[in-house]
Amino acid sequence: MRATYDALGISGIVDVHTHFMPEPVLAKVWAYFDAVGPLLGRPWPITYRADEPTRVRMLRDLGVRTWTSLNYPHKPDMAAWLNEWSATFAAGHPDCLHSATFYPEPGAEAYVRRALDAGARVFKAHVQVGDYDPNDALLDGVWRVLSEAGTPIVIHGGHGPAPGTHTGPAGMVRLARRFPDLVLVVAHMGLPDYAAFLDLVETSRSVHLDTTMAFTAFTEETAPFPASELARLRDLGERVLFGSDYPNIPYPYLHAVESVTGLGLGDDWNRAVLHDNAVRLFGLE
Repeated sequence: MRATYDALGISGIVDVHTHFMPEPVLAKVWAYFDAVGPLLGRPWPITYRADEPTRVRMLRDLGVRTWTSLNYPHKPDMAAWLNEWSATFAAGHPDCLHSATFYPEPGAEAYVRRALDAGARVFKAHVQVGDYDPNDALLDGVWRVLSEAGTPIVIHGGHGPAPGTHTGPAGMVRLARRFPDLVLVVAHMGLPDYAAFLDLVETSRSVHLDTTMAFTAFTEETAPFPASELARLRDLGERVLFGSDYPNIPYPYLHAVESVTGLGLGDDWNRAVLHDNAVRLFGLE
């Protein structure tokens, strides 16, 4: 991968969509992917199943200069302690963006404020796993706080890889209209509704997309990105950030990178997506 970075004139990748979690939580996530085969009709092997220090070392060895520790709750009374864990993890890993999360519950606005005060720089929202409406009134205070702070939220709001009760473009469109300054980073390019989420980026000043799992052979089998949208994707390149879903991906990390650079959208686009856009959005040096 060093040759890719050198050709683009970048020091490495900024990956806005990686996961480091408390071991019991990660074990449950891995168990979910181990059992997801019947739901998807194919297996989902975890390529980077290793202990935490090994996973950190491997990510750095891949040339990832800045990354995240995205956690997400699936029930009430979980987000605040996940935020405490994430703060401790970030303190010990200076190349990890201090990450935090929330859930629609009483007190969410207060612990989001605490996380911001503690230095959180990115939040994770998972509409599918949390099984909640992103426009739930219990989140209004959270969205206001994060909008005022300008802190990005990586949000899994699309239907892929399996739809949830509240996933899909409609909820995201409504959220972006209600809070036009909210810095949303829609995970997975919003797959499989790529065109609808490109529409949202075009019409919303603060919505971005991350490339997580999009364009890879694994995803192209069931949710191919339409060739007719490549020109629009190129034109919206300043709002696209690289994401991987490391370590929970069913293929090598290099494949995710090559799937992005292999789109043929040019070195400037590749440089922006792999590095420059995230540097600008997060104020990295």
